[in-house]
Amino acid sequence: MSTRARGMDHAHYPYSPANTRPRLRWPGDTRIAVNVMLYFEYLELEPPAGSVRDPRFHWRHDPDIRQHSWHEYGARVGIFRVLDALNRHDFKVTVAANAMACERYGYLVEAFKQRGYEFAAHGISASRMITSKMTEAEERETIRQTLKRITAAVGTCPKGWVCQDYGESFRTPSLMAEVGMDYIVDWPNDDQPYRMTAGELVSIPNQAAWDDVQFLWDRHMPLRRYPQIIGDIVEAFDREGHETGKYLGLGLHPWLIGAPHRIRYLEEALAKVAACQSIWRCTAGQVASHFRSATPHK
Repeated sequence: MSTRARGMDHAHYPYSPANTRPRLRWPGDTRIAVNVMLYFEYLELEPPAGSVRDPRFHWRHDPDIRQHSWHEYGARVGIFRVLDALNRHDFKVTVAANAMACERYGYLVEAFKQRGYEFAAHGISASRMITSKMTEAEERETIRQTLKRITAAVGTCPKGWVCQDYGESFRTPSLMAEVGMDYIVDWPNDDQPYRMTAGELVSIPNQAAWDDVQFLWDRHMPLRRYPQIIGDIVEAFDREGHETGKYLGLGLHPWLIGAPHRIRYLEEALAKVAACQSIWRCTAGQVASHFRSATPHK
């Protein structure tokens, strides 16, 4: 258990109300840093005994043919619609990659590399979350294996980590700093990046409220509302960004948003973002690097 800090129940990062911070400036004095987080996941048909997966799917029987196939649809079909949409609007992309997805879908790894996408580690598979049920040795080995396998498949070692389904233990930030991660994308608690207390680790908000799965799948929001909501966020951030820079992360899952009846709404949402004249198209690594240089460690 971590030590409680003022205003919170832990000491993973300093207490920092938004109205007490110095102004954050993005390159070119833009107002909104925009990063597309593209989820590249593999859901195992037969996960190992004792593994923990997203609680939303615990009620499903094993083998879970439907959910496995949905994820596979994303890698076989949906991803190409999503890539076409991203290409049309020239967005920078961070790929949150499962090790098993990198190993199985080499044609997508090459497609991402050709487009200059950045890879961030996303665990071994969508069937194996990090949780506090793990021992420290088990969690450390999961992190080590993930980085080793992604590096072998991709050719470079990721410098950022996106935990599968927001799964962390109380040790996770410290273990990420220990293996040299620059950033972690798990905590949906801000509109700006911030420093964690573990080493030089930067937290980039994983803004769950408008993640496609959380928005469309979990909360059953009407599809037509998706581009409208994204447009509303851009409008608010553009207005507030006059005072201090904002961060907008768009979480996209090809098995969901890449379906033929949904892709037009992604196109509309991307068009609304691209129409804003004060955005900085960036990867998560670029956000972390700029933030670290712009805000000296205290």
